[in-house]
Amino acid sequence: MMRVKTPPVVWRSRNHRYKLVGSKCKACGEVRFPPVHFCSCGGEVEEVELPRAGRLVSYSIVYAADEESRERSPVIMGLIDLGVTRVVAEIVDASPEEVHSGMQVEAVFRRIGEDGETGVIAYGIKFRPAVG
Repeated sequence: MMRVKTPPVVWRSRNHRYKLVGSKCKACGEVRFPPVHFCSCGGEVEEVELPRAGRLVSYSIVYAADEESRERSPVIMGLIDLGVTRVVAEIVDASPEEVHSGMQVEAVFRRIGEDGETGVIAYGIKFRPAVG
């Protein structure tokens, strides 16, 4: 059973969960995801929308999924290079045999879980093989 975060936490995380927004340092230019409030160089950061397409650098196939993910096991987790930064996300709409390093992927908005007690469904960004 998934525990959905409290409404204030969900509201504060909406940009990077729903829009794929990261942070960019105004001083050194480093882009991070998920967003941070301060850069490691001490510079001020601003929110930036990240590219929605990238290349799969590496991936792992998880067969021993938790109870919440067991119905869609195996789960494919990937390290995705978006050009400006890298993100770790679930790869969907592909079997383990279809996934390979170097493939082009694109962001999609998908269901990520449900709170069994309240029935509240949570959504977020996952990636799938690029279409076309």
